[in-house]
This record gives sequence, C-alpha cells and structure tokens, in this order.
Amino acid sequence: MIEVLLTESQKKLREQVRDFVKSVPKQLLLDMDADKIRYPKEYVVGLAKKNLLGLRFSPEYGGKGLNWVDETIALEEIGVLGMSLGCLFSLVSIVGEALDVFGTDQQKKKYLEPLLKGNIFCAEALTEPRGGSDFFGATTTAVAKGGYYILNGQKRFVVGAEGADIFLVYARTEGASGKSISAFIVERDMGVEAKYIYGLLGTRGGGAGRLVFRNTKVPKENLILGLNRGADVFNQMMIPERMTSAAGAIGMARAALEVATRYSDKRKAFGKKIREFEGVSFKIADSVTTLDAASSLIYSASKAVDKLGSTGYTRRLVSEAKKFGTEAAWEVINNAMQIVGGIGYTNVYPIEKMLRDARLLIIWTGTTEIMNLIIQHEYYREILSQTGGVRNVEEDAQEAQAADEKIYE
Repeated sequence: MIEVLLTESQKKLREQVRDFVKSVPKQLLLDMDADKIRYPKEYVVGLAKKNLLGLRFSPEYGGKGLNWVDETIALEEIGVLGMSLGCLFSLVSIVGEALDVFGTDQQKKKYLEPLLKGNIFCAEALTEPRGGSDFFGATTTAVAKGGYYILNGQKRFVVGAEGADIFLVYARTEGASGKSISAFIVERDMGVEAKYIYGLLGTRGGGAGRLVFRNTKVPKENLILGLNRGADVFNQMMIPERMTSAAGAIGMARAALEVATRYSDKRKAFGKKIREFEGVSFKIADSVTTLDAASSLIYSASKAVDKLGSTGYTRRLVSEAKKFGTEAAWEVINNAMQIVGGIGYTNVYPIEKMLRDARLLIIWTGTTEIMNLIIQHEYYREILSQTGGVRNVEEDAQEAQAADEKIYE
C-alpha cells in the first residue's frame, strides 16, 4: 500500500503480519509445492494463535473487529508466501463472512468461533464439474426431509477438499427458478467424500479436489440465511472471494519484483550492471507503476466496501480490483522472470513458482471475463441512470444541435 495512507495502528498490524510471515518455515513452502503436504493445519493454527484469522469479525467470536482496509494490509503481506498459504488464510475470511453476516447466533457459536481459534478448518464448495462460472446452473440438490436436507451432487476445485472440517455448500432447493439456490454449512462427518485431489500447475498444497455428496444429511439449522436465499449469500461472498485474491496477488508480485530488482543491481553484462540498461530498468519502472496503480485501486475498493457495504458501485470496484490486481501480478511476475533471465526459469529463484501460482489468479474466484461482465453492467447502469448533477459535455460540440445527424437506428 502507499505508505503515506497507513495509520499507526495499521503499520503495527502490518509489522505483526510480517513477523508471522518471516516465521513460516521454508520447508513448509517446499513440501506444499511438492505435494508432500496438503492443507497444513499447523499454519492455520499458528495464525489463530497470533489472533490473525478473521480480522474483520467481532471480538465476541475471536476476531479483531477491524475493517476491510486492515484485512487488505494483512492479505498483501500473507501473499508473499504464495497463493496456497494466502488462500488458506483467506478461507476463514470467506466462509466466515457467510456466518458473520448471515449466520444465527447458534451458527456463529458453533462454527465461527472455533474457526477463528484454529480448532476447525473450512472450505467453500461452489464450482461444479458442469458449472464453472455459471453459479445458477448448479445441479447439486438439497431436498427437505424431516429435520434435514438431503444433499446429492458434486463440487470441484474445492481448496480444502482434503483437510477441511466444514464446507460452505450451495445447492438447488425448492422452486424451478434460477434463484432457487440455498447455502448450507456441511460438516465432513455428515457424509462428504473427497473423491479426487487435483494435480495442479501451481498453488499446490491446499488439498484442492472434488467433493461428492451422496444422500448427505444436513440439519435444517445449518441452512444459512433462509431457503432459496443462496443468491444473497453468494453476492455478499463475492466481496471476500475477490478482494482476498486481489490483495494476495499484489503481495506476491511485490515479492517477485523485489527479487528481480536486487538481481539487476548485482548481475553484470557487457561490463556493467544490467539495471543500467533501459531494457531492464524500464521494466522495473513499469512494474512499480503497475503495482502502485493496482494497490491504489484495491485499497480504494476496500475503503468503499467499509463505507458502503455491498452495492452495485462496490460490486464494480471489487470486480475491477480483482481483474486489475491479478492481471497486474501476472504482468509484474513475468517482467521479473524476464529480468532475471534463464536462471529465473529454474528453482534457484522463487519466481518460477510465483509464475505458476499467478496463472490461477486470473481464473479463480471469478475469471477476468466475468469481472468484465460485471464491470460493464454496473457502469452502464450507473451512467444511464444519471439524471443531473454533472455537465452534459455532449452539448459542447459545435454542431451539437444537428439532430438530423445523430442517427441511432
């Protein structure tokens, strides 16, 4: 973040998170990338012991009662560790959002509090094998029977399929409309099967896999918000889904750029440091500018959510932050690899891992194409609903009154 915008309390939070990040063993990162470890619970427990999970949630349940700007600061620092550990940090924020905003007191006590203490672990089950970006095309069903809902279906690409104790699951319920989706908290022991754990290009070690529900019995009290209210839950959840991706992305990209910057100040070619060549130093300049622009947008979106909550305007800003932040990370990490050159393509430097991690950022929690869809939709609605208050610059053209020349059909 732009340093001048930080308050003293935010600087202290940043230092606290940085201290934690420095304490994470290198071997954990290596073992996760080698798929020797899936879902490192000790890492999540370590965050809980430092009271760094669910920063935005009430102290009554173990949070710190902070806001989105504060959490974004933490997310950027955690992002230095790579996307897997960033995601495991974020999952508590994502699943916890549903419980914090929509959950009953009983649900918060039973699930949110132990999540923040690191006593249980969570995951979100959203995407389906035939669904992808089509949330309302979900085919997983939940049928009421007595005091339970019986779930049948599958979810895929679930980070924590192996390792999580509870899942936030969306399923089709009563009614035939596209909005007949409901959200549930489903415990693994209720009959959730982790059928397939994926081999991933990057972002490894989170136990990402496919879940199968076969007549899974979920108590009715585990329904979040209400029957057929899953769309409302989903729309709220897209804030933490996308803000965590954006903030973590710039943290990882910042780390890659720092590696490349130090390298360019040491590496020599043609008798001088390569930073003295504009082809290198201008890539640094472009990357710094891109990161600062992305950071400014992400923190502005965080501030807007803190002030306005979930609105069409914040929906647009969050989508812009996710789109620009993740694409900026991809660009900056690619620049870093180009600067470091061939050795950057090896595991002598961490840039190759960052590049593998970063590719997923442009896909998960909403693809760039879906972000564009939301951005243009909300912007059209915003502009076309304006009735006054700003200058109508269309009238400033010399021949603005030539109505016969303004042909639209």
